[in-house]
Amino acid sequence: MDTTAQIKNNLIRRIQDSKDLNFLKALQTIFDSSEQALYQLSSEETTSIEAGREDIKNGNFVTNDAVISEMKEWLTKK
Repeated sequence: MDTTAQIKNNLIRRIQDSKDLNFLKALQTIFDSSEQALYQLSSEETTSIEAGREDIKNGNFVTNDAVISEMKEWLTKK
């Protein structure tokens, strides 16, 4: 087992065994703060997301099934 998996398994076991509410709340705070940093978007990213949502709202998109079908067709021609 690699180091990352060992650490995760050890943490999971320790969290499951813990009865210390303060410890668990502290862990929750750590997880919450790390997730918040993960979702901070730049203004360009926010603008792109808004443009994409607007495209979807206006019907300017291709479904996943259509893309897969198009790729299969393209691959058979090669």
